[in-house]
Amino acid sequence: MDLRARSALWLGAALASLAAAADEPQVVEKAAAAAQGWELLTGKAYLPADFDQEVFDQLWTVWPPELRERARGATPAERRRMAFSRYGLIEHPERNGRGPALGYVDDGRQGWVMNCLTCHGGKVAGQVIPGLPNSHLALETLIEEVRAVKLRMGKPLAHMDLGSLRMPLGTSIGTTNSVMFGVALEALRDRDMRFTLPPRPPRLLHHDLDAPPWWNVRKKSRLYYQGLVRKQPRPLMQFVLVPENGPETLRAWEPDFAKILAWIETLEPPRYPGPIDEPLAARGRAVFERHCAKCHGTYGTEEEYPELVVPLEVVGTDPVRQQALPDEYHRKFQESWLAEYEGYKPPAVRGYVAPPLDGIWASAPYLHNGSVPTLWHLLHPQQRPRAWKRTEDGYDRQRVGLEIQVSESVPEGLTPAERRTWFDTARRGKSASGHDFPEKVPLEERPSLLEYLKTL
Repeated sequence: MDLRARSALWLGAALASLAAAADEPQVVEKAAAAAQGWELLTGKAYLPADFDQEVFDQLWTVWPPELRERARGATPAERRRMAFSRYGLIEHPERNGRGPALGYVDDGRQGWVMNCLTCHGGKVAGQVIPGLPNSHLALETLIEEVRAVKLRMGKPLAHMDLGSLRMPLGTSIGTTNSVMFGVALEALRDRDMRFTLPPRPPRLLHHDLDAPPWWNVRKKSRLYYQGLVRKQPRPLMQFVLVPENGPETLRAWEPDFAKILAWIETLEPPRYPGPIDEPLAARGRAVFERHCAKCHGTYGTEEEYPELVVPLEVVGTDPVRQQALPDEYHRKFQESWLAEYEGYKPPAVRGYVAPPLDGIWASAPYLHNGSVPTLWHLLHPQQRPRAWKRTEDGYDRQRVGLEIQVSESVPEGLTPAERRTWFDTARRGKSASGHDFPEKVPLEERPSLLEYLKTL
């Protein structure tokens, strides 16, 4: 099935599930809002363009020599495929291999405008899935090379080109410094979203984050890894806080983002596409309920999700995400228009929310920083690789996750773009330690637990 057909199925299945739930007017209204949300997300520009089609078509001219020579002799269609592979871009299912990628919108002047699907529209084993984190995205490499082409062509630099000179966009493919993007943008706004220069620059503790799967949003009442934000449309607008968008514009767009959130909440987790050993998985369910359900909930006909914030000292995973958002930032955010909802109190516990595990087979790599490449490695904490590099579309069915090359350290002599193809757990914010709870599961029971996780 081609991507265009799959796109129609994504939306059709989501709307059918809503329509089947009841005949009440609010259900029909929500289905209509979700349909409009998809159209807005994939068709409306909320930011200035990052680059135009002419720049994209010339990116090959700044590639490394060997790759550049291959591109020189390629057809335009082959060259486009090479660019999409290099930058981790996903073809839009309705554009027939032309124009912007899935994570971008055409601004009407052949400009590519970034949207949420740049990070939240990915693929696993070559299959595109809506709401799946884009674990292929090489954002830093893309913007570096866009900037080089623009300078060569004498074209003006955009906000991403300039911003990346002052802060990293992502130190490994598939992860981004998105949290600090939000902090930097919000620092330029007062509580009513008027543009203002802060008395001092914001404290920025740069670190990479692995985007969570969107199909779990409907189970949550709070957003983000620390659960500090009530689930509402306004927090989704953090990344459109560029100076060009004033407070009146943001308020006018709130209904748009309510519809986008409605679409997100229709997403279904994907089913594991391979065979499952049902008797083994049944034994694994009992193991899961003994060792994992307290934090991650139960699944099946009587699902329950506790949305539990696990203290940092208990979960033991990399602390930089927690450290990067001090109390001062939390207070400012909660007092701003972005979080202006009555009766909401963020959780008092400082830690990370144990996420729902629906569709977990598809959402590798694991942990909030994307440091663990497979579920097998998640269940065997002492055997997690120190440095690893994924293949583009390979899938490890035995270990359930990314197909990877492993090394004791990142090889020497790499270019910055080549280095970003490796995940280096020795770098700050990228540790694969913590979440050692599987150590309490007997080794002989872990294969059944792994098999059960495929069923979620």
